[in-house]
Amino acid sequence: MSAIGHAPPPFFNRGPAPLVRLFFFVSISIILLIADLRFHTLEWTRLTMATIVWPIQRAAWLPIQAAGNIGRYFIRQSALQTENEYLQQQRMKAAKLLLRQRHLEDENQRLRALLDMRMRQPVNGQIAEIIYAARDPFSRHVIIDKGLQQGIQAGQVVVDERGVIGQVVRSFPRTAEVSLLTDKQQAIPVQVQRNGLRSILSGTGNGRLELRFLASDADVQVGDILVTSGLDGIYLAGLPVAKVIRINHDNAYVFARIFCDPIAGIEHHGLVLVLESRTPLALPQTEVPAPEKSKLGRKEKE
Repeated sequence: MSAIGHAPPPFFNRGPAPLVRLFFFVSISIILLIADLRFHTLEWTRLTMATIVWPIQRAAWLPIQAAGNIGRYFIRQSALQTENEYLQQQRMKAAKLLLRQRHLEDENQRLRALLDMRMRQPVNGQIAEIIYAARDPFSRHVIIDKGLQQGIQAGQVVVDERGVIGQVVRSFPRTAEVSLLTDKQQAIPVQVQRNGLRSILSGTGNGRLELRFLASDADVQVGDILVTSGLDGIYLAGLPVAKVIRINHDNAYVFARIFCDPIAGIEHHGLVLVLESRTPLALPQTEVPAPEKSKLGRKEKE
């Protein structure tokens, strides 16, 4: 009950009933929906609200987007590391195959050169491989993988695709020992290819050769090629042996000191060609005339 002349407090004034309010707002919503659907009356309002709200939406989306980017970054890093490791393994395998292919190509070229040299030689030969160097540090010897079972005998000449390497000094059942031209105990008769001057080429033991027993004024020049002369009956004539690199003329000595480098790959392990031994030519038989009987003998018989 209200006092005379006083209105009730406003918090007691409840207004329209909640059901009425609900009906009113639902009606307004339906009218706006129908008006927007038929006449597009709220299009600009929607665009304006979207423009105003977009920065807020963007700011709210940034943490989620950043978290997603960070997650994708680490996933991509892990995938890249895995792919990198795989590619590294593939590269190593490809490198091994490439190196092996290059080795096979080089070996194929050497085989072709050796076969070509064998075809050009008047004697037969067989291909062998240098497997290791001899254990004696004071000699220049190597071991090849062919021996008595393959018909390798001491004294046979060993060459590669470029020239003479050495000579077989000992033969075993499955291997053979080859003395290289650079060994101190090796000597080979040679001649200068340019003018046919003959001499003896000996090893020095340090990977080089020395042309000996030539006079100081001998016609030998730096760059001359030395080939086998064939006078010893062991080496075929015309095989490349060495190249002159230095000449020391000293009038105090009778002979000049001529140093050479081997043409063949003497200090390199690889494939070689073992030539068959040369068949020595038989000396012509000369008829020895029978001694004539002296006249004195005839008279005595008479």
